[in-house]
Amino acid sequence: MVLLPHPKNDRKKLNIHHFINMQKEKTISGYVIFLSVVAALGGFLFGYDTAVISGTVSQVSAQFRLTTLQSGWYVGCALVGSISGVIFAGALSDRFGRKRTMILSAFLFSISAVGCAISANMDQLVIYRIIGGMGIGIVSIVCPLYISEVSPASHRGRMVSLYQLAVTVGFLGAYLMNYFLLEQSADFSSSSPLLTKIFGTEIWRGMLGAETLPALLFFAVIFFIPESPRWLIVREREKHAALIFSKIYGDSTIVERQISETRAMLNSEGKSDIKLLFTPGIFRAVLIGSAIAILGQFMGVNAVLYYGPTIFETSGLSSGDSLFYQSLIGLVNMGTTVLALLIIDKVGRKKLVYTGVSGMILSLILIGLYFLKGEAWGMTSLFLLGCFLAYIFFTAGSISAVIFVFLSEMYPTRIRGTAMSVAGLSLWVGTYLIGQLTPWMLETLTPAGTFFLFAFMCIPYMLIVWKLMPETAGKSLEEIERFWLQKK
Repeated sequence: MVLLPHPKNDRKKLNIHHFINMQKEKTISGYVIFLSVVAALGGFLFGYDTAVISGTVSQVSAQFRLTTLQSGWYVGCALVGSISGVIFAGALSDRFGRKRTMILSAFLFSISAVGCAISANMDQLVIYRIIGGMGIGIVSIVCPLYISEVSPASHRGRMVSLYQLAVTVGFLGAYLMNYFLLEQSADFSSSSPLLTKIFGTEIWRGMLGAETLPALLFFAVIFFIPESPRWLIVREREKHAALIFSKIYGDSTIVERQISETRAMLNSEGKSDIKLLFTPGIFRAVLIGSAIAILGQFMGVNAVLYYGPTIFETSGLSSGDSLFYQSLIGLVNMGTTVLALLIIDKVGRKKLVYTGVSGMILSLILIGLYFLKGEAWGMTSLFLLGCFLAYIFFTAGSISAVIFVFLSEMYPTRIRGTAMSVAGLSLWVGTYLIGQLTPWMLETLTPAGTFFLFAFMCIPYMLIVWKLMPETAGKSLEEIERFWLQKK
């Protein structure tokens, strides 16, 4: 007598195997963490290069006798470079690969750091700042994109958030470096006239040039990571992709399923990259990504990060105290990002936005009230500091934590770099406008009016995430792509 397998038993076995495979996929490997940390170093350089400017504005303006508009150009010129970097980053990463594009960005950062430290005049300084800005624009696209493509779905949020954490570490590193170099510059002495100029009499050179070491480190370690396996599949190099996926997942069944799913989505996309970008569902995703990217800049975070010391000085603090306060802001920014990194895959992206943006609105209103009624109501500078720290806490735990996660998840593999460049371009245009307009807004709208405006701009951001964005936590990149393709 031959015993035939019962259908119910077969289904149970399949379910058990599926459960085991899913559990394996949810186990994050040290290899994935290593790949993510290396790519996240680009975020550190992003943060340092962006934030270091805040401690040099007054010194550079005084030395070169800059007008208000010229000071704004000194701050904003790197953002012009960032915009140009973003425009080309997606196309470069889609054509030449994520790894080679990261190598290019590390080279640009290194040239910029050395050039700023030894620049002979204002024109050279601006040129080198623009070169560094190009590096910022490139890493803002390719680094989170790379991390997203090498991370399992169950851990993708926290892995991409490593990039944002690195950005905040870069911010804090810049603030602490500025504070440290300013404090020791008076006692610095050297037999070298160049070193005396960089670390003594013209300390802003040391602040900008200190980026050289992390830039060279980033350049070196990129050679120890592989190309993105999903990009390799696009280029029909599946054997190479399978080897990398094997190191990531450690299970041949998961590797085969991942390659099959990616290949199936590529086949459904067709061959024309440009037509795919304008597919109704994907174009909708690009518009939504661009909207949240640019709105996030008009909610005040970069105004605080760029002009924090200046804003604090308007409340009566000395330049040394204002830099110390800015360092506290950087510390809270980094610490809160660690918290967001730990919970983003459990809580979900959208809940973080709802909670964080609500707190941002309240904090911004209180900051506006300080500048409007602070003296009459007996508010002190410590109250202002507390409001700023609360604002940074809610910002770092919400929009700053999710923006690069959202943008790295939303688009098809074949054009992910190009689509991210479009959304990233809107982010950097918004950043540039804030860098240019903040001094004008503080002077024309008054600090109170400026922060009330920032609070108002939080509302459309919240509505877009609530009504138009899907919750992407725990979903594979291919599942997210199918969601947008259905939105025709």
